[in-house]
Amino acid sequence: MMNATHTSEHKKLEADVVVCGGGPAGINAALAAARGGAKTLLIERYGFLGGMSTIALVYPWMTFHTMEGKQVIGGIAQEIVDRLMAEDASPGHVRDTVGFVNTITPYDPEVYKILIHDMLREAGVKVLLHSFVDRVKTDGDRIARVEITTKSGRYAVHASQYVDTTGDADLAYLSGAPCLQGRDGDKLTQPMTMKFRMRGVDLDRVKQYMLDHPDEFYKKTPFAELPELPLSGVLGYYKHWKEAALPINRDQVLFFIGPGPDEVLVNTTRVQGLDSTDVSDLTEAEVLGRKQVRMVADFMKGLPGFEQARLSSVGTQIGIRESRRIEGQYALQVEDVIEGKPMDDCIARSGYPIDIHDPSGKGVTAAWVKGDGAYDIPYRCLLPQRIANLLVAGRCISTTHETLATTRLTPSCMATGQAAGTAAALAAAQGIAPAEVDVALLQQRLREAGALLRQ
Repeated sequence: MMNATHTSEHKKLEADVVVCGGGPAGINAALAAARGGAKTLLIERYGFLGGMSTIALVYPWMTFHTMEGKQVIGGIAQEIVDRLMAEDASPGHVRDTVGFVNTITPYDPEVYKILIHDMLREAGVKVLLHSFVDRVKTDGDRIARVEITTKSGRYAVHASQYVDTTGDADLAYLSGAPCLQGRDGDKLTQPMTMKFRMRGVDLDRVKQYMLDHPDEFYKKTPFAELPELPLSGVLGYYKHWKEAALPINRDQVLFFIGPGPDEVLVNTTRVQGLDSTDVSDLTEAEVLGRKQVRMVADFMKGLPGFEQARLSSVGTQIGIRESRRIEGQYALQVEDVIEGKPMDDCIARSGYPIDIHDPSGKGVTAAWVKGDGAYDIPYRCLLPQRIANLLVAGRCISTTHETLATTRLTPSCMATGQAAGTAAALAAAQGIAPAEVDVALLQQRLREAGALLRQ
């Protein structure tokens, strides 16, 4: 048990590993660290865990597989899917009827919120919700402590190893580790999206309209198989969208089916040109996003299959694709992804394409992985410059603007989170910095825990 003690200024908490940020990467990092024998504390600012998956309604998870259907992400991420399936809260990996990837993984976010707390408690992780990291104290090249504001006051949190899974590289930034943001030149990031759900959708009518009007939908939609496939996602309604001429800078409608049988998750709003790490910009983004939700929901009621649909829920906050990322010991390059370049220090793989939502235009730029359809994420991308006892996982690892457009996806974040947590536990046990961890041993531990690395 971790007990709080009082000082003149704040209460104190101690652990071996502190994970900041309770999203997909943070959950997997905390589980891996605790299962590796480390006394682990997970800090999350909201009143529930899940990160973008629950806060911003990012649904479904995509993807655990290559375009050819080979699974390349396993480990704790797959364990979570298996346990959701056991609770009838996910059908598992299903065909993507959009056609952008081979599989997607629907899930019930309300069951997921409870399940991950159960898993963390089983592993012995202490979780602090309603806790916001706002200050980092360093001693030379090490983090000495992080300070958090909570409902019950301020805490000073001490550990030998820290893992930044905030999504915005908040911990790295506050510690003085160098960070980057956006694309080269104008520093603009991929747009933010306020996601929402609609109920009362006639999905049989939607599918029939797709079959009758294939030219109005994404060219990779598997139309030949569609009559036999359960509808899982739709990209298109190009004609309707163009005629509506809404003041939203994109060129199509995108939605995914579920978790209810008459329910869809709509991923169509687009807020551009604002900085999600600036409080004024983020405030404006939240307002603009909700205004766009009303516009898009009203528009969708005129689509075939949506005549009786209604808006049922909106994200707690706007979804963020890109903000800060660290300058690490290595930045993943476009050619590393496209060519599937083997990395000796591979700690995770992904089969998701580079998927850039234009920071200023309407379109989406995509590039798929060659070779066996998967690329390696090297351990060096998790290691920031300057700060010796810090690891980073999830959306803010060391990439370029272009390659962040693949590593940001949930299963990839889960995989890098497991790697960071495993490495943090090894470093804590040996009294060394993460950069000194034996990568071969780290890879062995990851494989033993079910991770799917290059053989």
